[in-house]
Amino acid sequence: MRVTIHQPQFMPWLGYLDKIDQADLFVVLDSVQFKKNEWQNRNRIRTAQGWQWITVPVLHKFGQRLDEVRINQQRDWQGRHLRALEMHYGQAPYRDQYLGGLREIYRRSWDRLADVNLAVIRWLLEVFGINTPLRLASAMHLRHGPTDRLIDICREVRATQYLAGPGAAHYMDRKSFEAAGVQLEEQQFRHPIYPQCYEPFVPGMAAIDLLLTCGADAISRLRAMRATQADGSGAEAETSRREVERRGGEHARR
Repeated sequence: MRVTIHQPQFMPWLGYLDKIDQADLFVVLDSVQFKKNEWQNRNRIRTAQGWQWITVPVLHKFGQRLDEVRINQQRDWQGRHLRALEMHYGQAPYRDQYLGGLREIYRRSWDRLADVNLAVIRWLLEVFGINTPLRLASAMHLRHGPTDRLIDICREVRATQYLAGPGAAHYMDRKSFEAAGVQLEEQQFRHPIYPQCYEPFVPGMAAIDLLLTCGADAISRLRAMRATQADGSGAEAETSRREVERRGGEHARR
């Protein structure tokens, strides 16, 4: 059984969904420390000027766990996000088909960041057609060390394979995984190139960018890159390499 483990990101990018799609189980790592100015409370959408952040404002203390972080209710972040999505994706072919479901999420009352992140992730998995089940790390008794925590999760769910993010396997204690009977694997992500609302193509947007422009074909475009990545050549492979490097540690650590 193959498991993948990652923090609950807000409006995650395609590499995040690709990793979940390759796993038999996705464990949401919601019990680790919140990190400001990464991807846990923000992501990027395509605009005519390039891209912009959509950010969930939070109230947090240093060292606070991700599942404890509260949303700042003094700011109209839901309204701002919806206005931005409706404006920048106003001409997207599948805007009407999918934005309604996202509006329903935004119109609900949210207190904790992890809860809204999970709601968006579950919605994305549903509309993309990814059936991988989810479990929460916060419901498990785990050790605190980074490697120990991951191994404990693998044991808890009886995983024989752990799919890590790009580059992560190089920094992990492979021998500890082998001793636990877990095969350590590394995601080889290639970013699809698809028709966006604006030119030129800009990789690394929130996954809704592909969904709103390609509709039900989004998942086949994502999976097609795995079917053609044997030699690691081509523009898509180079785009993926640069994007993973640019996004840096957060996508490469889990």
